[in-house]
Amino acid sequence: MSDYNGRQPPAAPVLDKARGLSSAEVAERIAAGQANDVPVRSGRTVGQIVRANLFTRINAMVAVLFAIIAVIGPLQDGLFALVIVFNTLIGIVQELRAKRTLDRLAIVNAARPRVLRDGATVDVATQEVVMDDVIEIGQGEQAVVDGVVVSASALEVDESLLTGESDPVLKRPGDPILSGSFVVAGSGLFRATRVGRAAYAARLAEEASRFGLVRSELRSGVDRILRIITWLLLPTGALLIYSQLFLGGHVTDATSSGGTISGPLADALRGTVAALVSMIPEGLVLLISIAFAVGVVRLGRRHCLVQELPAIEGLARVDVVCTDKTGTLTENGMRVAEVRVLDPTGAHSVDDILAALAAADPSPNRSMAAIAEAHPSAPTWPVVAVAAFSSARKWSGATLKTPDGERHWVIGAPDVLAPPTSPVAADAERIGAAGLRVLLLARAGERVDRENAPGEVAPVALVVLEQRVRDDAAATLRYFADQDVEVKVVSGDNATSVGAVARELGLPGADAPVDARGLPEDDGDFAAQVEQGRVFGRVSPEHKRSMVTGLQERGHTVAMTGDGVNDVLALKQADIGVAMGSGSPAARSVAQIVLLDDRFATLPHVVAEGRRVIGNIERVANLFLTKTVYSMTMVTIVGLIGVAYPFFPRHATLINALTFGIPSFFLALAPNGERARPGFVGRTLRLAVPAGLVSGIAAVTTYLLVLDGAATPTLADRTAVVVTLCATTLWVLLLVAKPYVWWKVALVGAMAGLLLVALFSPAGQAFFALDTGDPAKLVTGLVVAGAAATLITVIRLVDDRLLRRS
Repeated sequence: MSDYNGRQPPAAPVLDKARGLSSAEVAERIAAGQANDVPVRSGRTVGQIVRANLFTRINAMVAVLFAIIAVIGPLQDGLFALVIVFNTLIGIVQELRAKRTLDRLAIVNAARPRVLRDGATVDVATQEVVMDDVIEIGQGEQAVVDGVVVSASALEVDESLLTGESDPVLKRPGDPILSGSFVVAGSGLFRATRVGRAAYAARLAEEASRFGLVRSELRSGVDRILRIITWLLLPTGALLIYSQLFLGGHVTDATSSGGTISGPLADALRGTVAALVSMIPEGLVLLISIAFAVGVVRLGRRHCLVQELPAIEGLARVDVVCTDKTGTLTENGMRVAEVRVLDPTGAHSVDDILAALAAADPSPNRSMAAIAEAHPSAPTWPVVAVAAFSSARKWSGATLKTPDGERHWVIGAPDVLAPPTSPVAADAERIGAAGLRVLLLARAGERVDRENAPGEVAPVALVVLEQRVRDDAAATLRYFADQDVEVKVVSGDNATSVGAVARELGLPGADAPVDARGLPEDDGDFAAQVEQGRVFGRVSPEHKRSMVTGLQERGHTVAMTGDGVNDVLALKQADIGVAMGSGSPAARSVAQIVLLDDRFATLPHVVAEGRRVIGNIERVANLFLTKTVYSMTMVTIVGLIGVAYPFFPRHATLINALTFGIPSFFLALAPNGERARPGFVGRTLRLAVPAGLVSGIAAVTTYLLVLDGAATPTLADRTAVVVTLCATTLWVLLLVAKPYVWWKVALVGAMAGLLLVALFSPAGQAFFALDTGDPAKLVTGLVVAGAAATLITVIRLVDDRLLRRS
């Protein structure tokens, strides 16, 4: 694909490509603004964080309500505004902590392109690349800017992340290369022609073309709820003001003092503010941000980089984990365990051939690196042609000029290079059944760079490589099994070898490994077999992506873990991509989560953190929405019957702080291992709506009973309603806080204790306008609260039973 609309790429400036740019030329380009000024992918800036926490829809609503109280008084009725101030400050501080963690980890994870400068190869930050830099690129690496190929050695580039075309493109000198593409085979040099926001991938990202972020059901659900509440505030507020002004509902504040405005309008506004303050779920959005930020910090301590915050939530919803074998379940390094010579009559020793192939490989993978380590002394045979390893063809090779003439050698998968029924393939299959990796060294019939290569092959030797299984892999797989998360091993290695490793780790279904080359072509049958199988071998990069897609189409939420260039397509397709820190830059760049210490065992901690966030936010949402529903219920009933609203704003502040505000901060950060499920909004409303309706009706019932037909409520009347609502909502808090541990019981007890202090201490009574001088009215409030709590419990039990049946 070309991005130059049929035109030739920009002509190269006059520079020495062997030396690259000089320091002076780099300085000139930086001064001219020709540096790669792309933003670091680590979240929002400090200014954006402050603005996002300060200028919110909820803060705007509260600011308007506080402005009304600031004018009409008294000031203690504006106490609710302090809650918003504290919430905003806490949110900013927590997100700044998360930003520092992300910035630090992002520096560790950032790609370091290799550029030629002053005749030497140096590693630079991505942002330090300038126009006309000559950049080295090899297998698994991603182009960070647009450019033109200067030299290439079997260079094959995958542009599927940009164009959707999955076939690798062979690049020759003069061909364009696009930022965001990655090398699947070979190596080369290219000259930067477009940097920064002018580069192709940067423009795609700005257009939100193929680089969409993880969807957060939590955030989208809360946003939907907040939009509904915002629209409901207008008619309910208007109804209350009308009833207070024209239906005889206004009443003067008996605790008014100097600086307080009295009169029908002021009294109506005061009651309306008290109602609307309770309707606004002021802490819900804040607590979501805090929960995500704290999760980032906690995972950062485990060397886990979360590149997109909602990924924490997404991994908590995962029910299938597809994992590569090499580098994930096994250690990264390999070593040559044995070389079995099959054709000792060759003119050249097997050791010399293996050493020459390793030396000729421009970008050796782990297998070839192990062979190079075992055979360091390579003969000085000139290299005529090279075919770099790619996951698609499963072999690499070189044509070398030996003393006996040109010879063509290839090394790769025995079941690809040799006929499946041959003794060589059978021998390799038997060795692989022990969990070893087996490569076949063979003489090829064609030059390795030709289209019909390798042609007819003659087996020379079997190279046996061994990998060590990670010590923590078995425990990690057991954790996922206990959590009802199915693990599928998806590897490019021989299926028998992959099955042997999976059996060693105790993975169910490992006794029946599946060769992916035999999977059906039909999409439906393909997805069905992928869903049934647990271990797959000989999986190509395109097959990996298709497997993820098939599982998603069958209703699964899929996480893909991997470290190599062959995992990139699947990592991008998966709901959550998890890359190893030592993996290829291309894999790390497309993953939402990067395990910087390469520990597969970190993944359970990520899942647990996501479940903690989701489960606790759902609990907190239940509390805040219960408050919103009971406030709307009270406003509607009071507005229709035309009586004074029972609360002052300070009463609402007291109730909100003790029953929901303070407890929600503790509940939002508590441990929670329950697996996240879809349907956040529906489940939240199932408890919040009935609990809110019952609580609101109970509060109005108490109000009408203690008012007993009087036109003007006394402070004792209002206090009885406060008692009813506090007792009822504290019971809702108990229901939401399950399962119980000592600190949750202590938390509810502490909130009840603070309520008693406010009710019975002289200072509390004076500040919050409370009167406990009429015990009969307090008893009435408690009796109604007891009946309401019983009804809420019955509704909850019935609802739980119906859910279990469904």
